[in-house]
Amino acid sequence: MSGQGFSHQPVMADEVLKLLEPERGLWFLDGTVGGGGHAERILESNLAATLIGLDQDPDAIEAARARLARFGDRAMVMTGNFRDAAELLQEYKDVGLDGALLDLGVSSHQIDTMARGFSFRRGTPLNMRMGGTTGGWRTAADLLNTASEEELGKIFRDFGEERKWRGMSREIARRRQEKPLRTADDLVAAASTALWRPLSPRDKARLFQAIRIAVNDELEALKDGLESIARLLKTEGRLVVISYHSLEDRIVKETFREWSRECVCPPEMPVCTCRGRALGRRLTKKPMRPTEMEVASNPRSRSARLRGWIRA
Repeated sequence: MSGQGFSHQPVMADEVLKLLEPERGLWFLDGTVGGGGHAERILESNLAATLIGLDQDPDAIEAARARLARFGDRAMVMTGNFRDAAELLQEYKDVGLDGALLDLGVSSHQIDTMARGFSFRRGTPLNMRMGGTTGGWRTAADLLNTASEEELGKIFRDFGEERKWRGMSREIARRRQEKPLRTADDLVAAASTALWRPLSPRDKARLFQAIRIAVNDELEALKDGLESIARLLKTEGRLVVISYHSLEDRIVKETFREWSRECVCPPEMPVCTCRGRALGRRLTKKPMRPTEMEVASNPRSRSARLRGWIRA
């Protein structure tokens, strides 16, 4: 599968530019470059800027390179996970970043391409790897068929916020002894039995989200990535993040809040022994949300939450 036909409608692009202010800097990172939509807007906003795009999806890499080719050397697209940004951009650490963006959503291309396994349409294989169909880590099917009942239960409880997580993990463990789970239909059938009812679209979304998060280690990757990118920011450098569910948004919110506190010592400490200064300040105390007009034109933007932080 190539990047041909990889569509990318950037979510909250105007709001991203408002927080990022590309016109004031020279070096930017798009840590989830996708089809290059946000990157294109950043480069158009500052004709002197250089942007480094990262993505682990080979289809996205191909599409972004094609879309950004007109910018020449001002656009550099690399394969990699944003959690490793500090290592991947080692040669640029002395230059420093004026701004960085993370758009944590699953792309329309990934959802609509059946082989990628991100949707719950009938017959969809249980893949869900962000790095493509041939990545080196386990697929959703591998996870469901080999993880312990305890591990599966924790995934449904913590990542899917499912109250009947015990029954769901027990039913999957029972079924896989008879026949391995291979498609979305297998997972939906097991969950329906565990819940004693047909699954609603909302149920399916939570269930598949939980498995996808586990397959790609998304929440730990986000924590690592925020820390990694923060180390690359210049003074007054900005980090902007778009998240799409409460688990992601909570991590971003709490990280930005902790970085913006002068003292992070436990309350029982009589004397401050921590860094004693804020690393920066929040650009948004509450998340920005897409406009009604954007949601109407791009329904997948509905759950987007945008937050920003600036380094001191």
